[in-house]
Amino acid sequence: MSLPLPTLVRAPDAAALCWAAAEEVEHRAKEAVAARGAFTLALSGGSTPRALYELLADPTRPFRGRMPWTAVHAFFGDERAVPPDHPQSNYRMASEALLARVPLASVHRIEGERGAEEAAARYEEDLQRHFGAAAVPVFDLVLLGLGTDGHTASLFPGSPVLQERIRWVAASRGPPPVAERVTLTLPVLGAARAAVFLVSGRDKAGPLRRLLRPSPDENIPAARVHAVTSMVLADSAAAADLDPRP
Repeated sequence: MSLPLPTLVRAPDAAALCWAAAEEVEHRAKEAVAARGAFTLALSGGSTPRALYELLADPTRPFRGRMPWTAVHAFFGDERAVPPDHPQSNYRMASEALLARVPLASVHRIEGERGAEEAAARYEEDLQRHFGAAAVPVFDLVLLGLGTDGHTASLFPGSPVLQERIRWVAASRGPPPVAERVTLTLPVLGAARAAVFLVSGRDKAGPLRRLLRPSPDENIPAARVHAVTSMVLADSAAAADLDPRP
């Protein structure tokens, strides 16, 4: 039985994509807080997520005042094995753009400075403390990117981590300049109540087509994330290779 493909939502440009993403974050946050009293969010790195985070934290925009920040628990989908003040750190980017600017309930960073293996073990322990004895943690929303090679989080084509079924967090390898990575595994990403891919730019047109129109003999890492609800927010440049169907 084939699994459902993510829903595609097109935006005319990167700014409109970020606005639509902010609306989705706000909707999911309010829904989670109403149902469970808290909102667990796994953040992504990259330039498009940074623009989203800045929009959410901007006091001149509506989202900052409407988000239930004090009930938001922020986590990360992946991280490079670098200190938190390193230019390549996802935590540093998210902190500058969002985390240090709003009153969150908690922030759970991946301690990349300890090396990928130790950081992965410590982050899994942190998840266990927060989510308890669940078979797998269930995030309310996971934000994801899409690499030109079809990777998402730090799950790269051909990586043995793609076969991981027990660990929640694993060390992985990526391209330079920082090859050592830490990533949530597919069972965790797939258990999320919602996963949203943020896809912007003409260089993402090919991988986006492969995500939404997969061939039987090709299964890029991003196409292996099957959350309860999966959505792709793509600007017109990224969606250039798709037919006009919604």
